[in-house]
Amino acid sequence: MGYSPSVHKFAEGADVPVPLDLELVRAVLEPHDVGDPRLCFDPDGDLQFWIRAGDGSEAEIFAGDTGILVERPHSGGVFGIVAELVSRLGAVAVDPSEGRIVCSTEEYAHLPVSMRKDAVVIEMTGERLEAALLGRRPA
Repeated sequence: MGYSPSVHKFAEGADVPVPLDLELVRAVLEPHDVGDPRLCFDPDGDLQFWIRAGDGSEAEIFAGDTGILVERPHSGGVFGIVAELVSRLGAVAVDPSEGRIVCSTEEYAHLPVSMRKDAVVIEMTGERLEAALLGRRPA
């Protein structure tokens, strides 16, 4: 079974995620994309990437207007790419198994009140994001 966290952006405590800057998503992910560039857009117009970090870790990423799915990320450097994406978007990561929100201090203030009690606030680095999502302590 695959593990696939998601990324969403909230504003001013609203319960519904706000639209993402898909041009920023492309700017962050395209340098790491190893897939066929002709397949960057799916038939619905959403973005799709197959990214690889310098250490060989990979993930498939699907981005739409209000959410990003990070499908089956390998442990390692790929979490650094995802952390950069989350940080630059001003977004949060959602742990699919626990429904837990992982975010920076700045983004915590934008979460809906109902999500704040279970949120894990971290410095948004790859190592810390991976540890928070997978329930490990960073080295």
